[in-house]
Amino acid sequence: MWNFQNPVEIISGNDALNSLRNRINERSYSIVTYDNDVFKEYTQEVIQAIGHQPNQIIDGVVENPHFDNLTQLCKQLGKQETKTEVFVALGGGSVMDTTKVLAASSGDFNNIADYLTGQIDADALTYQEIIAIPTTAGTGSEVTHWGTIWDPENDAKYSLADQRLYPTAAIVHAPFTAKLPVSITVSTGLDALSHALESLWNKNRNPISAVFAVTASKAIIAILPELVKQPTNLTLRTKMQEASLMAGLAFSNTKTSIAHNMSYAVTLDKGTPHGIACSFTLPTIIRSIDTSDLELIHYLESIFNSNIEQAANQMEQFLEALNIETDPISYGYSKQQWHQLVEQASQGQRGKNFSGNIKQLIANFN
Repeated sequence: MWNFQNPVEIISGNDALNSLRNRINERSYSIVTYDNDVFKEYTQEVIQAIGHQPNQIIDGVVENPHFDNLTQLCKQLGKQETKTEVFVALGGGSVMDTTKVLAASSGDFNNIADYLTGQIDADALTYQEIIAIPTTAGTGSEVTHWGTIWDPENDAKYSLADQRLYPTAAIVHAPFTAKLPVSITVSTGLDALSHALESLWNKNRNPISAVFAVTASKAIIAILPELVKQPTNLTLRTKMQEASLMAGLAFSNTKTSIAHNMSYAVTLDKGTPHGIACSFTLPTIIRSIDTSDLELIHYLESIFNSNIEQAANQMEQFLEALNIETDPISYGYSKQQWHQLVEQASQGQRGKNFSGNIKQLIANFN
């Protein structure tokens, strides 16, 4: 038995941004975004498309949103005289994560902290509507119902998850990705590729998620190297956003797997960008899949247009061409430290989704 469900309406194309006016109508809204000149410009475009001023612009988002930052942003929200009815998330994954926290917080981060630490359940939270406008092609968060929250003081990472956190709509507007630095284009693109592949070697895989995953993987592998050469090419940007979104649709139903669970420690310990941390292990994971899973073998051979032995080598060559090291030693780990990290990751929520052999995975990191 399997099921696939995703309630997010996806709007893409030249007129996508203008759909905001009718969608928000006359309701009060707040924009959640970053505090820099590029996003100030994007914010004004969004306001113009909506047709009336926001209740508030919450622009204190940081990368890898953490307890202290989110506490301050929730306080800002709590001081509003007019309650926000719709949150517009304008940015990358950290903006999406932050918006989901704000939308469930009722203006007090203690509500979220109590949920994350098991003191209250999700039903005790109230939720406001979210409309997502991604400005990167990588996180897929615009079509998922969870947000990642970091607690670096306690060396911990949490996931705020509830079906009511699905955005009602995702607006795909490629010009908002055109000014991304190449480094972020690569990192977020690899995050999307990891989402797609991770949904395949996954105990929760289903036929529909697999179709999205295979399509997304093929597209990213073809498009990302070209996008690095032509970073302002809007056609490539649009295709990359659509591929990221399909990867998001895939893992919105399966969640991620072992590469992501390993990546959390790498990001916390070494400060490695998330997209790099969750992708440099992909070749070794391919070498560690369950070879009796003929369906998975078929999917991977379709993606790489080669036999499974060559697929791992092609993945390695793809990463190396993007200047991504694939050896954990390059990220500051000894063999023993890395083997311990993999073992610990296999016991994590996402690690348990891995359909392959953990012992073989550890052995392959030689």
